[in-house]
Amino acid sequence: MLLVIDIGNTNIVAGGYREGDDSLLFHWRLSTDPHRTADEFGLFFNGLFAYEGLSLRDVREVILSSVVPPLTPALEGMAEKYLGLRPLTVGPGIKTGMNILYEDPKEVGADRIVNSVAGYAKYGGPLIVVDFGTATTFDAISADGAYLGGAIAPGLGISTEALFEHAAQLSHIELVRPKSVIGRTTVSSMQSGIIFGFAGQVDELVRRMKAELGGRAKVVATGGFAPLIAKETSTIDVVDEFLTLEGLRLIYLKNKE
Repeated sequence: MLLVIDIGNTNIVAGGYREGDDSLLFHWRLSTDPHRTADEFGLFFNGLFAYEGLSLRDVREVILSSVVPPLTPALEGMAEKYLGLRPLTVGPGIKTGMNILYEDPKEVGADRIVNSVAGYAKYGGPLIVVDFGTATTFDAISADGAYLGGAIAPGLGISTEALFEHAAQLSHIELVRPKSVIGRTTVSSMQSGIIFGFAGQVDELVRRMKAELGGRAKVVATGGFAPLIAKETSTIDVVDEFLTLEGLRLIYLKNKE
């Protein structure tokens, strides 16, 4: 079994694939805590595998991507101590099969490359991948599969937290779609501004990126808030919840070869 792990700023998402099978067997989402140790992660994964009726001994290979440098050694240490495996970590020197045209390729987050690899493999190009994570990232892939670059905007979660922290009379709310854009309560007004405002941001950035790509591109959304925001946009074609995990699987296969 291949264990794939994506370490994000807000969540760690993991999943499993059987060898020779591209269907995701299971997936888990853990909150990111930069202070967790390799032993704590070992206990976490042991319990999660047991819940699925599996054993850590079923794992034969591990690949991980990370945008949280302090946690990378902890997850690598977990794999070595509890699985007896040296994980493949996405970074410089790893084969992705994608030409990265960023001015400094080392600056591109591993998750953005992983998403782009999976997106191009599944949907072709030109392509725009929108990832609704801690930050909202927009990545452009050319018709021939080159990573061109993109845009980074504040994520929905951190934007709303900033609103709550700096506006004394506004309290935390549930992020659900309001009945109308014109809110008649403070809660519905905030929901409208946040959800429809983010949808408008997405549509405008995608519109401008499409123009630079020659006027056409398929648009794929992923990340925790993708299902909520994508349905309010006019530009997102597909929501692919596990795009990052699929990208990790594909990169593992390229390096195994």
